[in-house]
Amino acid sequence: MSLNLQGIPRVKTITKQEFLKRYFKPQKPVVVERFIEDWPAYKKWNLSYIKSVGGDLTVPLYDDRPVNHEDGFNQPHAKMKLAEYIDLLKREPTKFRIFLWNALKEIPQLQKDFTFPDFGLRLMKGIPMLFFGGTNSHTFMHFDIDLANIFHFHFDGQKKCILFDQNQNDVLYKIPHSLITREDIDFNNPDFEKWPALKKAQGWVCELKHGEMLYIPEGYWHYMRYQTPGFSMSLRAIARNPKNLGKAVYNVFIMRNLDNIMRRLKGQKWIDWKNEQAIIRTHKNTRR
Repeated sequence: MSLNLQGIPRVKTITKQEFLKRYFKPQKPVVVERFIEDWPAYKKWNLSYIKSVGGDLTVPLYDDRPVNHEDGFNQPHAKMKLAEYIDLLKREPTKFRIFLWNALKEIPQLQKDFTFPDFGLRLMKGIPMLFFGGTNSHTFMHFDIDLANIFHFHFDGQKKCILFDQNQNDVLYKIPHSLITREDIDFNNPDFEKWPALKKAQGWVCELKHGEMLYIPEGYWHYMRYQTPGFSMSLRAIARNPKNLGKAVYNVFIMRNLDNIMRRLKGQKWIDWKNEQAIIRTHKNTRR
């Protein structure tokens, strides 16, 4: 048995009007295969090029260790020179990933390699973020704190993406006061005996190759698994749905601070309680 996932629609290219009508307004994901072939990045951006222009930079690294109460919000687990990290990616599988790295601020010349596309949404131009990973490294299933619209451009290699919308929250073993599901769920090959509610989850799946773009609608859960070493760039547009915008404000100014306070007061007991509640609440919801 596997997750109930439908393939994300794919188009060769798309106009602003088509995107707004078919995907943004109904909040459905789409893969655009040939949207960036006129970008210099399409031909230039690979791991070797990024190493050549930014190899001396020290970068933050993350792995798939469980959340610990001593960790700060999005606190990196290690640091390494970018050149050493890219060599590691090419040499062997590693769980270390680069996550939410504003590389274009640290390597300004990369800004010349692409143009901000016009999708009819106002993109946040100050924070194009890069993400790197090695073979079989993956993110936890999560959604972004600001519930933004995400335009995810992949470079060099191949990655698998699984998405769920916010309507699936009751069956995903969501951690309360957090943006993730239970970290011990393998969404690439879930154990349905241990996590029976996942049988009811309905989501989307795709594989991204070099030069392809995935549109991730507002607040969608996403799990990314690198099938080969590679990296991606995300451009973002603020949530337009008032409900999502309200959730984003709550997450940034209340939920995140509440969680940090409780980690300091309760320590690991707070983390353990949240993990337990994810199971209790999910199974309660699925018995309704």
